[in-house]
Amino acid sequence: MDKGNSLLFSVLFGAIGAGYFLYGKKQAKPLPLAVGIGLCIYPYFMPGPTVLVIVGIVLMALPWLASRYF
Repeated sequence: MDKGNSLLFSVLFGAIGAGYFLYGKKQAKPLPLAVGIGLCIYPYFMPGPTVLVIVGIVLMALPWLASRYF
């Protein structure tokens, strides 16, 4: 993957993070709020697109997993 894919995934996960952030803020739920902030910030620190996608998928699954198992 090249830099264009990395930029595409960064924008995609940032937009999803904004959605999580707004949902967490409106519903007063701290986990989606924190995941939203994390999804907006973490792409700046990832070394490559593969790691970017893996971490993004894990972060997006956290609220679902937490609500299902805890």
